[in-house]
Amino acid sequence: MAKETPTVAVDRSHRKTFEGVVVQARMDKTRVVKVTRQVRHAFYEKVQRLTKKFYVHDEENKSREGDLVEIMSTRPLSKTKRWRLVRVVSGEGSAKKA
Repeated sequence: MAKETPTVAVDRSHRKTFEGVVVQARMDKTRVVKVTRQVRHAFYEKVQRLTKKFYVHDEENKSREGDLVEIMSTRPLSKTKRWRLVRVVSGEGSAKKA
C-alpha cells in the first residue's frame, strides 16, 4: 500500500505587500519601484514620510514608468531582487507611452 501524503495549502498571508510607483523600467523583467509610507516618530510623534526603492521582478514586462503597482516579498531572485509584481493598480505610464 502506498502511503498518502497530506496536501498542505500554501499560505502567503505572511508576505509583505506594498503599493508604489514605477520609477525605472529600462531593464528586462526588472522594475525599480518607489514606495512612500508615513511613520510616526516614537518619541517626538511627528509624522515622517519615508521613501524606499525596491527592485521588483516583472515576468511579463507589463508595467511602465509612472504606473502604480502592488508588490509582494518573495525569495531572493538575484543579488538585489527580493520582490515581485502582483498587479498593476493604475497604468498612468502606459497611457503616456502609447
